[in-house]
Amino acid sequence: MARELDLLIARRGKPPTIVSDNGTEMTSRAMLEWTNRTGVEWHYILRGKPQRNGSEESFNGKLRDECLNEEVFANLAEVRAVIERWRLDYNHVRPHSAHGGRTPEAVRLNPAAGRLRYLISSTARPLPPALEISYHPPGLS
Repeated sequence: MARELDLLIARRGKPPTIVSDNGTEMTSRAMLEWTNRTGVEWHYILRGKPQRNGSEESFNGKLRDECLNEEVFANLAEVRAVIERWRLDYNHVRPHSAHGGRTPEAVRLNPAAGRLRYLISSTARPLPPALEISYHPPGLS
């Protein structure tokens, strides 16, 4: 977990705070040492209160229902390939109502446009078509 967070920080910069549940992977000695080394604040949600981390719980449910529960994996390489295809689809192709019908990647590239959902209600109109990008994911089985 600490190595993955180091890679994310190298790509996207250091967040001031990370919010997580109290899972063993988040409360291990290695993670405590990582927070001390990096200076990133860590906030744990209350035990038994997953709704306090609703967006993460929602994402985990989507990943489980749409990807992991739909596959029988033969090896770790296959797991990585399938999850990567799903991740690219989720972030680059699929419009999200939370972003006013834009993809997370489109919002990342233009954060101000992502805040328009607070000015213009996205629920009163249909979602716009997905933005065209060069990536075409192979079919998820």
